[in-house]
Amino acid sequence: MTKELDEESVWPVQDQIASYLRERILDGDIEPDGRVPSSRQLYELFGAAAQTIKNAVAILEKEGLVYTKRGSGVYARQHRQRTMTPAEFKNPPTDGGKYQWISAAERKGMSARSELLDVEEVEPPALVCHALNLDDGEKVILRRQVLYLTEGGRDEPCELVEVYIPLALAEGTPIAEARKIRGGTGRVLLEAGLPPLRCVDKVAARWPTPRQARALRMPTKLPVLRQFRVTYSVNDRPIQAEFMVKAGHLYELEYDF
Repeated sequence: MTKELDEESVWPVQDQIASYLRERILDGDIEPDGRVPSSRQLYELFGAAAQTIKNAVAILEKEGLVYTKRGSGVYARQHRQRTMTPAEFKNPPTDGGKYQWISAAERKGMSARSELLDVEEVEPPALVCHALNLDDGEKVILRRQVLYLTEGGRDEPCELVEVYIPLALAEGTPIAEARKIRGGTGRVLLEAGLPPLRCVDKVAARWPTPRQARALRMPTKLPVLRQFRVTYSVNDRPIQAEFMVKAGHLYELEYDF
């Protein structure tokens, strides 16, 4: 009866339909202002009830991927998925200037800003503790911020960033102060003789935590891209670990090897 429906899936049929359409829109198979398959076509693919199909479309409307023309059908919006190139932003600005990602956004006609949420002395999660070679109970400075992009007057959270720096490196420096740092933590470490010589990224798709979903204004049940980066300096010493979390339906990562 169907080509697309997975009857044994843990996903409700409406989510399967939404996922099928989302991928076609984001991959460009359905172009901006192009018509989305009709209810009849989706019925033939999934064997779903009319209300189930309406629920799937409602999900995509909340995500800003489709719009409805009364009496005409459902159409794809110009989607906002952006390609990020994290490897380009390893080094801090040596002149203490803007973050590279802000300059990159401005070159594309957007403005960008960051909002500092927290600066705390904490015991880090196990993953960070292991990455920084810390002893049990050893503390770090955690700096948490949200990065925003603004385009067409719309302010959109781009990324939730949590940076962990060993207390031995951060204590008594601007890193431990509850204020923004021009040039970021990387500039402070660089000036202390600890340049970022190597980074290791691990990227995974995860369900957002409540904090992540709130900070990124996640519109529906969608995964996030969680990028865990460890930065190494002289003698391969780990000096910083950070989580960078982005909305999975809005961003993709590109690495040029």
